[in-house]
Amino acid sequence: MFLGIDTSLGTALAVIDPDGVVRAEVSSDNPLGHAEVIGDLLLTVTEAARTTAAHGSGLGADDDARITHVVAGMGPGPFTGLRIGIAAARAFALARGVPVVPVASHDAVALGVLLGSAMEDADAGTFAVVTDARRREFAYTVYRGLDDDGLPERITGPALSPRDELDDRLATLGAARMDASAIPATVLALCGARAVAAGRTIAADEPLYLRSPDVTSPHAPKRVGS
Repeated sequence: MFLGIDTSLGTALAVIDPDGVVRAEVSSDNPLGHAEVIGDLLLTVTEAARTTAAHGSGLGADDDARITHVVAGMGPGPFTGLRIGIAAARAFALARGVPVVPVASHDAVALGVLLGSAMEDADAGTFAVVTDARRREFAYTVYRGLDDDGLPERITGPALSPRDELDDRLATLGAARMDASAIPATVLALCGARAVAAGRTIAADEPLYLRSPDVTSPHAPKRVGS
């Protein structure tokens, strides 16, 4: 059972089984209230997963809905919001004694696009997942199809671009623009499940921050005169 957690945009959590069946999903669209909602959403999604398992299988909830992996959305995202989700994922995994599976948040959007295209027997072609990075910038990652493990094949990125330059950059890459306003935790968890099944690591353990934090450690204190 895979618990997905992402706070790169809003706050999204989901529990799926290894086949991608959704056991529970919750989210908050507030891009600034991650710390206020993450605890309640985590409790809600895990309890809902247990209830779904107990009602659907005839087994005890603890037998059928035990979390075995925590999939953490690693961004790109803003410093404060992103680290809250990653910290929650790591704390939950540590308490349960299960591994954390890092996944780039844009990969979840890309996998959703590619699965949707496959359902319609269409070719998504080369496309870029684009998210608002604020400060008149966008974050983008370019993809082309699925690899042999059923994971999005990344061509370039993630990277930052000024808003006024993004469309020209994507045109040069021959990539259609796909703007995302949310990260689907269900598909994030599915990316993690496919990576585990393939024995692969598809993202680094370090967060993909959009930029350095605004608040930094102070320099040496100034000398105060008499």
